[in-house]
Amino acid sequence: MTTDWREEMVATLRGLILGADGDISEEIKWRKPSNPDGVPTFSCDGLVCTLETYKDKVKLTFAKGASLPDPNNVFNASLDAGTRRAIDIKADDEFDQTAFTALVQAAVAHNRS
Repeated sequence: MTTDWREEMVATLRGLILGADGDISEEIKWRKPSNPDGVPTFSCDGLVCTLETYKDKVKLTFAKGASLPDPNNVFNASLDAGTRRAIDIKADDEFDQTAFTALVQAAVAHNRS
């Protein structure tokens, strides 16, 4: 990950995810030569989401996003996928931290059910 707006956004998102439930754990997976930093994954009784950086965005993919309530329409990518849903955040996007935290909590609750 490079030092720019994406690094700050990743730090903010990491804090929100880990703060959403005290039992959420973070692990780095899928390290490879093209991505030596790997992919941060967050779990609590199963996979909650992954966090990736791209040239123009930060992407959060929720493993079971299609099963989660999203009354604030936080999901904006992979909306046609059968199981997962994603959030793409670009540099100038507004981001509702409260709605995002609720979505993470809903994912944890879904995993526990």
